[in-house]
Amino acid sequence: MKNGYSFLVLTWITLLVFSCKEDKSIHIPEPTKLAYIGDTLTISADRYYDKVLGALVGSAIGDAMGASTEMFRRTYIQQKYGYITALTPAIRQQSPEGSWDHNLEAGTTTDDTRWKYLMVKYIRKHRADMNATDFARFITNYYRTVATDLVEPKILTNPDELDEKIEKIDWIKEWARVAFAFQTGPKEYQEAQHRFYGGEMSCAGMLYTPVFGLVEPTPNAAYRKAYEHAIFDLGYAKDIAGLAAAMTHTAMRTQHIDSILDTAIFVDPFRYQDSRLVGRISYLIADASENTVLMAREIEQVPVKDSLSGILSPVDTLGFKIPKGYPGTPLEWIQQDFVYQALEKDEKAIAFHAAEIWQILFTALKFGEGDFEKTMQFIINYGRDNDTVAAVAGMILGAKIGYEKLPKALKEEVLRVNQEQMGLDLEALARELVAL
Repeated sequence: MKNGYSFLVLTWITLLVFSCKEDKSIHIPEPTKLAYIGDTLTISADRYYDKVLGALVGSAIGDAMGASTEMFRRTYIQQKYGYITALTPAIRQQSPEGSWDHNLEAGTTTDDTRWKYLMVKYIRKHRADMNATDFARFITNYYRTVATDLVEPKILTNPDELDEKIEKIDWIKEWARVAFAFQTGPKEYQEAQHRFYGGEMSCAGMLYTPVFGLVEPTPNAAYRKAYEHAIFDLGYAKDIAGLAAAMTHTAMRTQHIDSILDTAIFVDPFRYQDSRLVGRISYLIADASENTVLMAREIEQVPVKDSLSGILSPVDTLGFKIPKGYPGTPLEWIQQDFVYQALEKDEKAIAFHAAEIWQILFTALKFGEGDFEKTMQFIINYGRDNDTVAAVAGMILGAKIGYEKLPKALKEEVLRVNQEQMGLDLEALARELVAL
């Protein structure tokens, strides 16, 4: 009996082995992920210049529109300005991240545009082999230049001369601390990076990485180059910095805003989507943002005034007061206010948190449906870190439509003010990039 049982087991194992061998001859292949827009960008020289200039000026318009209200809440913006549709004077105290002087005229820009200037200079110098080490060295070299200015003899006899120098050094020193440490070693870099702006998951990379989208050949290449250079970013902020560059590049190719937004889904070279338990956080934010806009579009009538108290809290009802100067219909404002309230529920403790900037950016691009002015107005009138969000959106949409199709009054005033007052010639910067 025992021998018979052993024979049956041996027979079963033999059959199993042979059946497995037979099964191995059948193979269903796994899908091969194709690149999202894999061909190299081909465009005429004139059209390329128009799009590059459109991106730089579009970004500067967004920055300038938010310069006067940066970090304000939307209720205060509505009280002070009504609904902003144009450039407003930057009546603000000077600051390292803002304008470097008090109370400047409409069209003034901040650090968001200064970073575009620095990036053009960096790319021009290192185009053949752009890498994180050279980028860190570029930042520290700039810091040394600014720091050297502090020993000018005239400062010893004229304290007012020091103010301008202090603003410049205060702005770049946070970045330089990380850049110096990056060149020193992993331990030093980790310590400095986690101290950057208090250790917050800031939107640092988004200030400068979109420029890579103007010079790299594909969305994936733009993402990878941006990701490598996002040396100040923590966690998934690097993913967001890469996406900002990839979306800018996609905008160089298409007029369809949904194709630009889809970049955030299909461009994932480091497979964030495979992350255990949470998946890809940037995608989750984008998906929720899109759903919020779609829900807002389903609102088909203005709530009856008498029933408001039963529907909304006292704070919520403030949103149903249409701001002075709002160009849309009451229903359109209700829809926009619905989206604003959703954003406020998710706001972070610090307004320049990368997740918050990304959420507002994606929401605004979806809500604005590719329209430059509608998108800019949505962002600026929401408040928070509106100049940074608008600068990124402006670069994407400026690359999409080109300089010629930007609003005439906005683009001409921003070009003039940046050249005459800020010392930044955006047309010259565009020519530098195109000449590479």
